[in-house]
Amino acid sequence: MEDLRTLWLNTGVANLEWGMVLMVVVGAVLIYLAIRHKFEPLLLLPIGFGAILANIPLAGLAEPGGLLYYIYQIGISTGIFPLLIFLGVGAMTDFSAVLANPKMFILGAAAQFGIFATLIGAVALNWVPGMEFTLEQAAAIAIIGGADGPTAIYLSSQIAPELLGAIAVAAYSYMALVPVIQPPVMRLLTSKKERQIKMQQLKPVSKRAKILFPLMVLIITAFLLPTAAPLVGMLCLGNLLRESGVVDRLSNAAQNEIINVVTIFLGLAVGAQLSASAFLNVQTLGILLLGAVAFVIGTAAGVLMAKLMNVFSKDPINPLIGAAGVSAVPMSARVVNKEGLAANPQNFLLMHAMGPNVAGVLGSAVAAGILLALVS
Repeated sequence: MEDLRTLWLNTGVANLEWGMVLMVVVGAVLIYLAIRHKFEPLLLLPIGFGAILANIPLAGLAEPGGLLYYIYQIGISTGIFPLLIFLGVGAMTDFSAVLANPKMFILGAAAQFGIFATLIGAVALNWVPGMEFTLEQAAAIAIIGGADGPTAIYLSSQIAPELLGAIAVAAYSYMALVPVIQPPVMRLLTSKKERQIKMQQLKPVSKRAKILFPLMVLIITAFLLPTAAPLVGMLCLGNLLRESGVVDRLSNAAQNEIINVVTIFLGLAVGAQLSASAFLNVQTLGILLLGAVAFVIGTAAGVLMAKLMNVFSKDPINPLIGAAGVSAVPMSARVVNKEGLAANPQNFLLMHAMGPNVAGVLGSAVAAGILLALVS
């Protein structure tokens, strides 16, 4: 009987807590959303699976000595995984749309307003009972507004690792919900006549300009905002591999093997942070709420800036493309194109929207550098 009792006490059922059960359900829901609805499946599926692994009683996978613990320590706490993701993103990104129309950089910057507005909102939430965010935590939460998962993970791992799981889930969840969140904001702030505006065809961009662009961006960043250099540097390296045309093997590796392997481990490591004690609290509710607010404000700021630019621009600008300034590439650009076609079946905005979209990738990295400089 004593042996049976010992065996029972070492089973998962005997050590199961309600919080663990709930987090296993959360993990299963993330997997369901990834498979059934294709919501950011590349990240939500491994994150959900990591959450299940982390909440298995006595397995210790997310504790010191466990597999997920070491994956987290090696790739997330050091910031290596998000930086390698940025290498792959740079190799997959074509900056031609923004180089052909440099004014789109303004829209990419305007959409980051949601980040800094949410920073103020996170600090203000300290007045709510049960909510208490430090400046570092508020900055990490605010970056959700950039709709850039790797940037959110990188910044939170550096300044607020205790909130990493909730921030990552919020960031990728809202990125997946771009087709749901953005259209109502876009329609609210624009008239049908504005949504029907056709933009002029983009000019071709020379190979030399494409090669010089990542080098110039890196040099400017290094001089003006060194804290953003890790993210921007890896993005520029990946883009230079792509545009140089002489290292196709390296470019293909960055776009495929490297980013795919890192994505698996990144998702598992983030999921490992979704333990019941870390996730089931009032702060998590505040993070999810602020993330949604940040996303809405970023979308609205991009649209309003496009409307303002249209007043002074010789060439017509469709305000819808401002919504693509959040760096959910290419989903937000596709949403813009869909809304444009709904207003005018002949209005194709995809390539125009890709300009502020890829500019937003740089914008979110720069915003993360600014926040890191402010709080560190």
